[in-house]
Amino acid sequence: MELRQLYYFIEVAEREHISEAAVHLHVAQSAVSRQIANLEDELGVKLFVREGRNIKLTPIGRIFQTHTQTALKAIEHATKQVEEYLDPDRGTITIGFPTSLASHLLPTVISSFKHKHPNVRFQLRQGSYFYLIDAVKEREMDIAFLGPIPKQEENINSDILFTEQITALLPIQHELASRDSILLSDLQKDAFVVFPEGFILHDIVIDACKQAGFSPHISSQGEDLDAVKGLVSAGIGVTLLPESTFYNAVPRLTVKKPIEIPQVRRTVGIITPTDRELAPSAQIFYQFVKHFFSMLERYQ
Repeated sequence: MELRQLYYFIEVAEREHISEAAVHLHVAQSAVSRQIANLEDELGVKLFVREGRNIKLTPIGRIFQTHTQTALKAIEHATKQVEEYLDPDRGTITIGFPTSLASHLLPTVISSFKHKHPNVRFQLRQGSYFYLIDAVKEREMDIAFLGPIPKQEENINSDILFTEQITALLPIQHELASRDSILLSDLQKDAFVVFPEGFILHDIVIDACKQAGFSPHISSQGEDLDAVKGLVSAGIGVTLLPESTFYNAVPRLTVKKPIEIPQVRRTVGIITPTDRELAPSAQIFYQFVKHFFSMLERYQ
């Protein structure tokens, strides 16, 4: 069994079309067909069945696809580690991040790191909370920034970088806009603007309101920070957001208010895999991030 056969197999399985796979692989269609046939002969099973102009995986083909993808990721990871062992300052680091950390935290950290390691390359991927956790587990990412940090997650190591307050964002004409701070229970009759279910910031709002003794009336949803803030600016409702999301400025026609009771906070940090070693360049970045935030905390 050759690596080439496995790469060809994965391309055909994903595209369900031999000629399309051949175009993507930059080889002749006959070469792809021959390698798939050789692989099936060696395994002694049919991996594909023809359906019209397309081909589909057989049940055993789907099982073989899952294990082949895992094996190829492991080989790619090993190759990357060998290359970076020779020169860790020229490696590539794949980093995941949520929308709430995109505007300030991530650019600040990467910019500071690039001053010391200008030749390290980054592949950055934005994603939802649980997607980022799974991506680190599945070798799709080296490191991910998260808030809050998962407390107990299999095959995941969590490092808290800092803890921040969750604050209320109100339309500027709101009756509580002149107060220095509020009780969360003061908002129980208000309409709330939140992220959709499945977003961790959605859960933070729901859980905080439950702590205050009520279930929020959700009037609108937005899938990114700008949308949520914009809906509050329009007077559609109120929301709760992490303090770091207001680093640049409070949105126009809104006011930000600290919440006295209950104290709502979230941890922010990074996650790394426990079932494999980070590549040298990723390890250097990991240590840099922890030192960077420990120095910030020391001087605050």
